[in-house]
Amino acid sequence: MATIEDRQFDPEICGLSVVPDAIGEPELGDKVIKSGRTTGITHGLVRRVDVIAKITYRGVGTRSVGGFEIGSDPKHPAADGEISSGGDSGAAWMFRSGTGAATTVLAGLHFAGEANGSSDEHALACLPQSVFEKLGVTLTPPASEAAVAAVGYDPNFLSTPVPLPEVTAEVKPDIAKANDGSEVLHYTHFSLTMRKSRRFAAWVAWNIDGGSMKKLSRKNIDFVKDPRLAADAQVGNELYRSNRLDRGHLARRADLLWGSTSEAKKANTDSFFYTNITPQMDDFNQSARDGVWGKLEDAVFADVDVDDLKVSAFGGPVFADDDREFRRVKIPREFWKVLVFVENGELEARGFLLSQNLDQLEVLDLDEFRVFQVPLTEIEQRALLRFPQALRDADLQVAAEAITEPLDSVAAIHW
Repeated sequence: MATIEDRQFDPEICGLSVVPDAIGEPELGDKVIKSGRTTGITHGLVRRVDVIAKITYRGVGTRSVGGFEIGSDPKHPAADGEISSGGDSGAAWMFRSGTGAATTVLAGLHFAGEANGSSDEHALACLPQSVFEKLGVTLTPPASEAAVAAVGYDPNFLSTPVPLPEVTAEVKPDIAKANDGSEVLHYTHFSLTMRKSRRFAAWVAWNIDGGSMKKLSRKNIDFVKDPRLAADAQVGNELYRSNRLDRGHLARRADLLWGSTSEAKKANTDSFFYTNITPQMDDFNQSARDGVWGKLEDAVFADVDVDDLKVSAFGGPVFADDDREFRRVKIPREFWKVLVFVENGELEARGFLLSQNLDQLEVLDLDEFRVFQVPLTEIEQRALLRFPQALRDADLQVAAEAITEPLDSVAAIHW
């Protein structure tokens, strides 16, 4: 399959005057029609489904291709008896209506015919759904990513409203303002506030819809500064170039990939703004993703009967005066995260704190990072912010002695 770019084209199938707008499931006896480059307009009947054909391609070898088989329609024979010939591959087999006319429902994509020397005239077609999913294409043009409204974190995402956190009075003057004067930057499925003095986010808030998650590649997506904010108000690649610091997402990229395909794609791109990034040691970042910290959100869905499969989350760095400075940027060594969900109609909140050792910027000796389950009040004190009262009331009261014990696995979490 190929795409046409930077030019206009007529989407109607040549000779059939229809535009495919839906995909159907072929069944035995279905009447179909195609417009092939070589054979022209030909009619057929589906005579076998769930067919696996082995075809030898020059330079590639034998490949197994799944699809269905189409025989000639005796009531509408082809002019020369051929319904498949070289050059027809890629033609759309469309379902026919009761009157014999082509419908707008796509049955399959032509890819082969009978073997040389065979007297059994037939055609083979792929099931379009599997092809489209493999290539990431659709029959109708997807909504432009730019057209997807970046509504940001939704406080009404859960059945109980959960407003954004607020920084303390002492931090308020240090909050950066966007070009339009706003203090909160909204992206697709997440929002954040930036600290002027540190040039990193004070907090990030995001929603996770476990019922509509998408899997998208991060390939060819660049980390970029947000043009809505002054360039010198955010840390860019100048910090990460040629050293062992990784660019770590605050709002986890995988958490944001939900909703419609266009929404998920926009969220995927939005997650790479430097405003959502903080520095972390390279092997720490890798371990964090694979360890308890990187599995927190997944653990909620696995271990808790979450209402509506929806979770809201907050996260950010802990800024300390004695944070190590590197390339004139102070590097946070602690991070926090709060997961919020509804279980059996009751709002629940769980807080976590993660620490890392940054000695590897100078020596090759990194203590293993540690993850603790902590009360929200502990996070408020460290991060200099305050959560809404509804969230504080929903917090699990963790025993004081438990705070000093790091979590060695997600199984140790008190949900």
